[in-house]
Amino acid sequence: MGLLGALARGLVRGADRMSPFTSKRGPRTYTKGRGAKRLGVLTSSRKFLLLRQMVPEFIVPDLAGFKLRPYVSYRAPEGSEPPMTAKQLFSEVVAPRIEKDVKEGAFDPNNLEKYGFEPTQEGKLFQLFPKNYVR
Repeated sequence: MGLLGALARGLVRGADRMSPFTSKRGPRTYTKGRGAKRLGVLTSSRKFLLLRQMVPEFIVPDLAGFKLRPYVSYRAPEGSEPPMTAKQLFSEVVAPRIEKDVKEGAFDPNNLEKYGFEPTQEGKLFQLFPKNYVR
């Protein structure tokens, strides 16, 4: 909706309806919130029960003695190398290992897990095949 459409809608429906709906404009019980996840349930007697299973648990590794910092400045220069494609990654990492095994006679086409091939995506956080293809 463009600027003219918004102005026309404001004139037709009234300017008051065009202003953002905040907790000041709603009833006393209305709280807008900021999209936070609820950590429990509200009972019928209007009491809040905190459920420990719903509280997020952050697992942070021990970074004692770690030389890198967690912050990257916006003034940092752009990376000089282009992003790596799947074909480049295969030709630089996996192909030499396969060629070496073929020359030695130890290559087994039934044991491709040795080179990082995964026949199924079960248990993966981001499953690549076949559900998540862009359609």
